Amino acid sequence: MELFSRLQQALKDADIVPVNLLVFGSLKAYPAAQEAMRRVFGRIDWPVTWVEGAACDGQPIAGVQAFAFSAGRVNPIELDGQVVGSVFEDGALRHCLLGGLGPSLYSSSRPAQFQQTLGHLETALARAGFALGDVVRTWFYLDELLSWYRPFNQARTLAYAHVKFRAGAPPASTGISGRNPSGAALVAGAWAVQPLDATARLAEVHSPLQCPAAAYGSLFSRAMEISSAHGRRVLISGTASISPGGQTLWPGNFRQQIRHTMEVVEIILASRGFQFPDITRATAYFKDPSGLPEWTAWCAGRNLQSLPVVVAQCGICRADLLFELEADAWQPSPST
Repeated sequence: MELFSRLQQALKDADIVPVNLLVFGSLKAYPAAQEAMRRVFGRIDWPVTWVEGAACDGQPIAGVQAFAFSAGRVNPIELDGQVVGSVFEDGALRHCLLGGLGPSLYSSSRPAQFQQTLGHLETALARAGFALGDVVRTWFYLDELLSWYRPFNQARTLAYAHVKFRAGAPPASTGISGRNPSGAALVAGAWAVQPLDATARLAEVHSPLQCPAAAYGSLFSRAMEISSAHGRRVLISGTASISPGGQTLWPGNFRQQIRHTMEVVEIILASRGFQFPDITRATAYFKDPSGLPEWTAWCAGRNLQSLPVVVAQCGICRADLLFELEADAWQPSPST
């Protein structure tokens, strides 16, 4: 109750409404959190994605990330009576944020559950007047990811094979291991964008220190940039300590994996004229909580203790990877 009451107050103080919530926490905390959200907010008219990402400090909920909007009407999108999306316009761009998407038949094979989930994603997009080609960012939280990451990548590649993406490249993405309350093979979210005027542009951003993810069988972009007359936003995919050739660097070494990952993120940001203080949202994924002191020390060494980051304990896409970070950054237009 205290957590969601603080969130409600922050939204009220900023005069904004939520369009998507992402919660990292213990599955045991899910029923109490659901009840707390109902008591605090009443009707939930936005998608909620719950991922079992344990807090590294032992708390039941690692953190909540709220995407919110202030400038006008938000239209909810429903599937089977559940709100799974929010659609809104900011003057230059039309946005659709989706979350809490999963399969229909939990008894199906995991790749089949991914196909069902992707079908639901496309249906939700279509109801909002969007298509899969409008998607610039995805999140896939896979139960027991390491046991089926290759089939997942193969199914995603096949699904994207004939899609003409508006940005000219597949979406930025995060693929992390985490259970969900329904017991499905995965839960997913997405961000789709349609330009409304000539100032709005979507573009892939490459990672200067890494090869394209497609080089080792993962079809996603390292980052995406969304720009308009209002400003520029960079969405950085889940990023880990991977060499230019696609190999894991510093296996077993939390300090060096964190250092290298953050160097990669910093250079992606710098390639588009951004810096760490421009980050508006980040998630740091830890294979286990023993790496938290190294993360705390890295942030202190860069004077980034106030970085807006949720720290969650989740499995990474390789057995020898210990740390991964995703981030969004924003710069307003000088005239805004």
